[in-house]
Amino acid sequence: MTNLNWQKSTYSEEGASCVYVAAALTGTIHIHESDDHPEAILTTGPRQLRALISGIRNRTEGPTGR
Repeated sequence: MTNLNWQKSTYSEEGASCVYVAAALTGTIHIHESDDHPEAILTTGPRQLRALISGIRNRTEGPTGR
């Protein structure tokens, strides 16, 4: 894997588990949680990441139906 410029999510609090995100030149997005296990990386595309974030937002902000 090429060197990636990892950025900490702006929603991560200090001292808490953090989410780091990096974009490769190919457009692939790499995600990992905190510094504890940087070898555990999720890769996705921009469209799929937008769908995931939208789904999370709708689930937490909208009616749960339960």
